[in-house]
Amino acid sequence: MLIVMDKNADDAKIDGVVAAVEKAGFSARRIPGGHRTAVGVIHNGKNTDPDRFLNLPGVREVIPVTKPYKLVSREFKPEDTVVKVKNAVIGGSSFAVIAGPCAVESREQTDIIADMVKKSGGTILRGGAFKPRTSPYSFQGLGEDGLKILAAASDRTGLPFVSEAVDEESLEIVARYADMIQIGARNMQNFSLLKKAGAVKRPILLKRGICATVEELLMAAEYILEAGNPDVVLCERGVRTFADHCRNILDLSAVTVIRKESHLPVIVDPSHSAGRREQVVPLGLAAAAAGAQGLIAEVHHCPEEALCDGAQALLPNQLDILCKLSCQISEMIKGAAI
Repeated sequence: MLIVMDKNADDAKIDGVVAAVEKAGFSARRIPGGHRTAVGVIHNGKNTDPDRFLNLPGVREVIPVTKPYKLVSREFKPEDTVVKVKNAVIGGSSFAVIAGPCAVESREQTDIIADMVKKSGGTILRGGAFKPRTSPYSFQGLGEDGLKILAAASDRTGLPFVSEAVDEESLEIVARYADMIQIGARNMQNFSLLKKAGAVKRPILLKRGICATVEELLMAAEYILEAGNPDVVLCERGVRTFADHCRNILDLSAVTVIRKESHLPVIVDPSHSAGRREQVVPLGLAAAAAGAQGLIAEVHHCPEEALCDGAQALLPNQLDILCKLSCQISEMIKGAAI
């Protein structure tokens, strides 16, 4: 349920509505807007009578929310959410390019790639310190030492960085270093981890699971917002099908659906959907044309020696092309009816 306040409602009237909602046994969330404030009501039953709040001072209207996800829906918040990651922005009028190695391998490797990302016009550095791998014998990451390397590269280049947490223990460690925390596809429905992510004061990059529907992705984001963290960026990274010409099938239709259904920004990962270097740039450009608000891509200066996913890592000149053209395409489609 959404309680829309009159545009002239002062703080006292908004506080009164919040108090009334909580007195009724529900939870209230303030939702500031461009012209007026709304109060979102959650933990209320389907049969809650909206009239009980309609006559409160300062209330303009009460709107039932029909979606199973509440806080992430445009019914709750019509305006786009803009997520700030230190000095970078995801959402709104900007187009974000997040790039870096799949895994932090060494200080030298990370510094070289961070400089590449900075030179190409990337806005956020990515790098894995904790790596969830299909095989227990594959490189699992450098852990906290990897985060220290990323933090040093971030300080030197001025690029904020994002890194993945794979469980509740690593979440606490990553939160001490990273500017943004990634919850990967394998953990999209790790609900205890999502709740913990909602309690940290860091933006969250939430990737769609390999077999998850769009609604399941939005419901996963709901866990994070419900736990108190409004700064969530959604990421489409491909879903598993019978096809074998790429690692996963990039579902660009999900981008358009998410932008219609949710106010949260949505970006695309062309690297993990493709699994093959030659497909990454075309898929990234297609994502920009579909209305994605950013990309996250893997890059390596010497991919044949990479300890993780070298086959999908872009070369420096390819990253230059991706950054330049994706931003141009995004700018071209602004204002278009998609």
